Amino acid sequence: MLSKTFGGAVYGVNASMITIEVAVSQGLHFFMVGLPDSAVKESQQRVEASLKYGGYRMPRQKVVVNLAPADVKKEGSSYDLPIALCVLETSEQIKCERSLEDYVIMGELSLDGNLRPIKGVLPIAIEARKQGMKGIVLPTENAPEAAIVNNLDVIGVDTMLEAVEFFEGKRDIEPLVVDTRDIFANTVNDYEADFSHVQGQENIKRALEITAAGGHNAIMIGPPGAGKTMLAKRLPSILPPLSLQEALETTKIHSVAGKLGSRSTLISRRPFRSPHHSISDAALVGGGSFPQPGEISLAHNGVLFLDELPEFKRTVLEVMRQPLEERKVSISRARMAVEFPSNFMLIASMNPCPCGYYNHPEKECVCGPGVVQKYLNKISGPLLDRIDLHVEVTPVSFDQISSTRKSESSDEIRERVIAARARQTERFKDRPEIYSNAMMPPEMVKEICEIGDAGRALLRTAMDRLGLSARAYDRILKVSRTIADLAASDDIKIEHLAEAIQYRSLDRENWAG
Repeated sequence: MLSKTFGGAVYGVNASMITIEVAVSQGLHFFMVGLPDSAVKESQQRVEASLKYGGYRMPRQKVVVNLAPADVKKEGSSYDLPIALCVLETSEQIKCERSLEDYVIMGELSLDGNLRPIKGVLPIAIEARKQGMKGIVLPTENAPEAAIVNNLDVIGVDTMLEAVEFFEGKRDIEPLVVDTRDIFANTVNDYEADFSHVQGQENIKRALEITAAGGHNAIMIGPPGAGKTMLAKRLPSILPPLSLQEALETTKIHSVAGKLGSRSTLISRRPFRSPHHSISDAALVGGGSFPQPGEISLAHNGVLFLDELPEFKRTVLEVMRQPLEERKVSISRARMAVEFPSNFMLIASMNPCPCGYYNHPEKECVCGPGVVQKYLNKISGPLLDRIDLHVEVTPVSFDQISSTRKSESSDEIRERVIAARARQTERFKDRPEIYSNAMMPPEMVKEICEIGDAGRALLRTAMDRLGLSARAYDRILKVSRTIADLAASDDIKIEHLAEAIQYRSLDRENWAG
């Protein structure tokens, strides 16, 4: 006799359907075919223990489990529950009123028949709906995540026995319904960190507002304790709210990586990822024998913050250059090639020198001759070329810290950012792949960022006197276009250019003395 149901396998951020077939015939032994990995093969022991604990038995006959398509490698422990149910049906220990073939069934079994949560539920639920399945049966802790997908019955169960009773028709389980739009609307701007808590640093707040408005990358240079990390953590609170499509994309990536947590649903706030400087290449960009998303993909539609940038290994920083340009990561293996989206804003911070006090208004730098330049040279020119704003952060004075004057809130700043982004959306309406000034290719910069004779004269003088490199030219024009958008100006004016020029600190030839 043969029993059949369906599961799902995740490759990249998308899923494909896996057909699970179990046949019981004369003979002995348990066989599993279809390129299962070690975790899948071990399901025999978990399934057998769960069946015995629930009052059932593993057939003492030849049991063949086939995972199709047979040429695609299967990994993980999420096939335990469908295999157990198929074994029970095909050995005629249960009689199913509801057909196993109408559902996608996923779940890891513990030895006492309880179910543990699994990874990658959202892409699997999306694929199940696309394939016209009636519903999905999975651990209760994963149900809110799957319920993001509408027109699909999401049945959450805590134990194998609950799943058995559901398919036998002895237990009715109401499909979980989640009002995605309601959750999204109530939490989309719910951030704990707010700019109203920051005293002083008005010039840095302005720079971060420009960064958010144009989708630019930025680096903050300043001594320890100046507030670089505190300010960076508040950047997501002034970014435009996620659209529902962006929220789904972001949730899929976190689901595949197993970062959602139990009973989690839609991610409605922009991610903020801050990896430690000891991170490896694969952990940052993604990889592994079964490729998993890295930190730059987990920061998709949000902010990747690299604190103490020169302390990161040079190879780690170099592998990030291509994703910064292409806004996606392609990982190739012998059997597969997967693609993870990585459209993030890079915000970095660094000390100006190893001791941290170069250019400090009060403390003296104790670094020897040439040490400052050597420290800065840890960051390659091509990486700096992809960072639009270089912002110098100075320590906050006692008067500013102790001031009782209320600072501008994130909500007020966000309104200006949203208005500037709206102007960019209108500007790039014929180029759907471009939606912020930072994404403009060089040929478009010349067309959109036109400046008058006075502006050209100012830019020429700035490049000559400050010793700015040629790579700063396009960056200054992009940033000045964003400043003009914040000012609701159609043209780039002299004051917009002048402000943009001051955000190129590290391009000055004499910056490191």
